[in-house]
Amino acid sequence: MAFRKNTDEGGRGRQKYTGERREGTDRAKGSGLRGPRSDRGGKPYAYGDDKPRREKTSKLMAPASVQLEEKEPDELPFLIYGRNAVKEAVKAGRSIDKILVQTEPDGSLREIVALAKEAKVIVHEVIRKKLDEVCLPFGHGGKTANHQGIVAYTAGVEYCEVSDILALAAEKGEKPFVVVLDGVEDPHNLGSIIRSADCAGAHGVILGKHRSAPVTAAAVKASAGASEHMLIARVVNISAALEELKAAGLWVAGADMEGESMYRQDMTGAFALVIGNEGEGLSRLVRERCDYLVSIPMGGHVDSLNAGVAAGILLFEKRRQESLKN
Repeated sequence: MAFRKNTDEGGRGRQKYTGERREGTDRAKGSGLRGPRSDRGGKPYAYGDDKPRREKTSKLMAPASVQLEEKEPDELPFLIYGRNAVKEAVKAGRSIDKILVQTEPDGSLREIVALAKEAKVIVHEVIRKKLDEVCLPFGHGGKTANHQGIVAYTAGVEYCEVSDILALAAEKGEKPFVVVLDGVEDPHNLGSIIRSADCAGAHGVILGKHRSAPVTAAAVKASAGASEHMLIARVVNISAALEELKAAGLWVAGADMEGESMYRQDMTGAFALVIGNEGEGLSRLVRERCDYLVSIPMGGHVDSLNAGVAAGILLFEKRRQESLKN
């Protein structure tokens, strides 16, 4: 896809797509050019303080390749558990060391085992108690994680660069559609958002190395295997990543309760949606770097949504707007 160098109203050079892009109106009024940015402190978007459920062992579960500075001597192997998650990992050609499956597997498990053997992956049948022990560190309240009778030992998450996400969109001849996570700490929310992003047709997800959940076994399970098909970039600085997206011509929208209704904001074209922390919302610096803010109109007694649910609604509103435009 062709790009051309242009200069916006602030004098900053920005790579933009060839062709006109909603010129002549103000984003803050619903469409067009970027509107004025508020300097007020941010509030959580339309999702509430759903207490993060990050496992105590989440740092240990991260593969050595993505440890920030320290490495734990008793680092646990990276696991993928659950039928959909393991099946999608095999189908995606993920590097898998071995698979443990319960003895006398049923229909869907037999299908996964057949796919694994076809892909030359080692498969061992074990008693269910063994699977319970392997997945115990990834469960909650002293209970093992819901492995559904199958576990895969893998080489860990293969993160990409932001440029790889943009390159994928260009390769498909599509305008980039990216989800950026600013401090999402719950691996279940992370997995849910990755799943929604894949279903909505996003090209990639960007998350931070600090104050954010990495793609752990719990996140992979919550994504129902979507993490195996989604490009995921892990960056040191979210604000810098947003500037990189802007330089590539994307509009950056932050999810925030103070934003304009998603029905009045133009979310079509090259677009990045930023989802903030479960309790605190968007950080101040990230909020300031958003071109505009967008919210979900609320009509009930409760004025907040789970972060994963809110992200899914906004992602599919973008998809709805695209379908109306086409």
